[in-house]
Amino acid sequence: MAALVPNKALPTRDLQSFLEQTRHVMEDLRSARILITGGTGFFGHWLLESLLHANQELGLSLQVTVLTRDAGRFRARSPHLAYNVAAVTLLEGDIRDVRFPADPYTHIVHAATDSGGQQAHRPAYDLAESILDGTRRVLQFGLASGVRRFLYTSTGAVYGRSSATETHVSETSQTGPDPLLLQSSYEEAKRMCEHLCVAYTRGTAMDAVIARPFAFVGPHLPLDQHFAIGNFIGAAVKGTPIEIKGDGTPVRSWMYMADLAVWMWTLLVRGERDRAYNVGAETSYSIADAALLTAQTLRPGLTVTLGGMAQPGATMNSYVPSTVRARSELGLRITVDLPEALRRTAAWHGYKV
Repeated sequence: MAALVPNKALPTRDLQSFLEQTRHVMEDLRSARILITGGTGFFGHWLLESLLHANQELGLSLQVTVLTRDAGRFRARSPHLAYNVAAVTLLEGDIRDVRFPADPYTHIVHAATDSGGQQAHRPAYDLAESILDGTRRVLQFGLASGVRRFLYTSTGAVYGRSSATETHVSETSQTGPDPLLLQSSYEEAKRMCEHLCVAYTRGTAMDAVIARPFAFVGPHLPLDQHFAIGNFIGAAVKGTPIEIKGDGTPVRSWMYMADLAVWMWTLLVRGERDRAYNVGAETSYSIADAALLTAQTLRPGLTVTLGGMAQPGATMNSYVPSTVRARSELGLRITVDLPEALRRTAAWHGYKV
């Protein structure tokens, strides 16, 4: 993943909106000691900055330890977070062999992930084993350090990416990726990690909650990597045509990251143990429609081109969650729709809409 934009805080209105929605939730983290793995990436950055904002505004006196592979890089990139020495401790190392602190902790957010995207020649088993080994170590640390609440960041990809019948996949879906395909290593490892969370914590005082995130947009999303919506925004910002390599028919939805932060911290505090919750938006768009919406929203008249033609009878490729469980059980909701999310993301990257 491309480097996050340096020295740039999240939008004030997003942080304020986050606090307005989670004030009652964040009060439950007063004086907490929290470990966040993956706390310096796209997801982790939002989780950490929203947490520190609540800590400052509410005087929560919490402490957070952030596991990072490169503490120096994080300090250079996000000094407003890394040098918050009253609340933040950076723990440098690889999740598979880092020496965890001996101090007691109350909460863990395990958001570290390894997609293997930049290691084309890496064996599939190495990717799967790194995900499994890391999760096992964090679970063992949680049990040893007295953690009460453990949030595991899984993925919506555990359901598989294609469906002939479902437009919105629910947590009770029995679909999944093909375990015999080498390209399923990431998804299959995440499925097994969900099982480990339940197995390791059964009969213990540590509650494990599973988040299954789908697709997202917001500040810190790279505009030049493998994220379709990021590429669309990047093209609109530069004023170059939006080029879709395929036929544009796959169906996706995108949640704004400020909403993600609300949902994730609520899951950590209020989610039911041994239960999975989809995290994402339900309003769906084909890839072609999302590209057109991006052009219309950010640079009307911008050209959108397709690199392929839809094949008659092809299986629907849909990656959209049903979030009935999160909405009905925890009262969670979407507050920023996709057009507004596009505007806020582009503005954060310096583009005047």
